[in-house]
This record gives sequence, structure tokens and C-alpha cells, in this order.
Amino acid sequence: MRKLRFEVAYDGTEFNGWQVQPGLPTIQGVLEEAIGRIEGKTVTVIGSGRTDAGVHAFAQVAAVALENPIPADNFRRAVNRLLPYTIRVSHVSEARADFHPRFDARRKTYEYRIFREEICPPFERRFVYHHPYPLNEAAMTAAATLLEGEHDFTAFAAADEKDALEASKVRTMFRSVLERKERTLIYSVTGSGFLKHMVRNIMGVLLEVGKCNLSERDVLARLERGSAIKAGPTAPANGLFLVSVDYD
Repeated sequence: MRKLRFEVAYDGTEFNGWQVQPGLPTIQGVLEEAIGRIEGKTVTVIGSGRTDAGVHAFAQVAAVALENPIPADNFRRAVNRLLPYTIRVSHVSEARADFHPRFDARRKTYEYRIFREEICPPFERRFVYHHPYPLNEAAMTAAATLLEGEHDFTAFAAADEKDALEASKVRTMFRSVLERKERTLIYSVTGSGFLKHMVRNIMGVLLEVGKCNLSERDVLARLERGSAIKAGPTAPANGLFLVSVDYD
């Protein structure tokens, strides 16, 4: 038995997220079906984390254990022939037997994109949140940097079945930056880990700052340990991308 590590890029528009769900199209499910045809039996594909329905990825990291001796590059070609064009596998390599895409990850980077002009081109609409209405972008940019450092992100996390385990929701954000690039606002955040809907909830709060409904003080209040402020609002999924996953 061997383990292959690979990166996956996908347009998540027509999928119900990463994780397998009975009767629903998911990225993990499509990958397991395609790779299972190559292996000749059922396989389990493990990803670095779950992305929500409608969320995209440039480089999700995944791994699979195989008995098939197919060379890594031939594996890439074979899988891509079986996948829909909305999912592409790249950068395949041999991995150590105990490599785990999720538990070995040290940091992840996400981007959220907001298209600001009145008319959104049809070729971009699947990959941006179209918001042509007035926003105080300077206030949003300033508020974004407040998230850098180690904080309790409970107020930015959606309810999760894992909550029963009472695991810590403290995370470290190494970079949190909002920039205007031509017609698009791009929020880029790199962290040690992310909670359910966390980036979309951060973006929702930043949008409220831009609408002058929240202040920097309101953002800081959400970062206090034990904050009772409920998560949300949650920005739409289609503007979010998993950009990269980094390992030692």
C-alpha cells in the first residue's frame, strides 16, 4: 500500500461542498468515484478540510492510499480524464504512510472576492459576490487588520456537530488584509486553522463595517474570550476560495 498526495482545484458552484453526502454531488465523492475506478475498488480520499457548498479552491490538498503501482504523473492524467472539467488534480507526489492532509497542515490561506461595479460580467458571476452598493472600503480595510494575531473566534463560527467536544476556538491569524484591485475587493486571510463558516462570517462582519452598521469596537468585542455575540451575518459562498495549504 502506498499513499499519494495531490492538489485539487475546483469550481464549487454545482457541488454540495467537499464532504461526501448521500445522494448529493460533492468534491470528495466525485474524486473517490474516479480514483476508485483506477484502483478497482472503493477508496477514501482525505482532504485538508471541508469547504462549504458553492466554495471554490485553487489548491485543496488531499491524499489517498492505493495498491495500484501507477506512477504519480500517470495517476494525475488518468484521474483528470475521469473527472468533470470543474475539478482538476495537479501536483501529485508520493507521501509518507502517516501523512494526513488535515492534521499535518500548519496554515491555510483563503480569499474572498467582492465585485464592486454595477454590472457583473457573466463570466465572473460564479466566482465573486456582486455588491455594487456603497461601502466605506477604508473602514473595512482598517477593521480587517484587527483580526491578526491569536484570538477566540467563537463569534465568527457557525454551529458545528463538533461543538459537543468543547474544543478550543482560539486560532492564530498570521495575515488579514483587504485590498481593492481594480473592480474587486479581495480579502486575504492566512491562519493556523479555520472554524465552520469562519471566513464567510468575517466577511459578513466586514461588510457591516463598510455599511457603517458596525465599528472597529464592535469587531474587537467579537474577539474577546467568552464573547456571547452570535456569529453572522454570513457572506455568500460563491465569493470564497481556498487558495493554499502549507505544511512543514
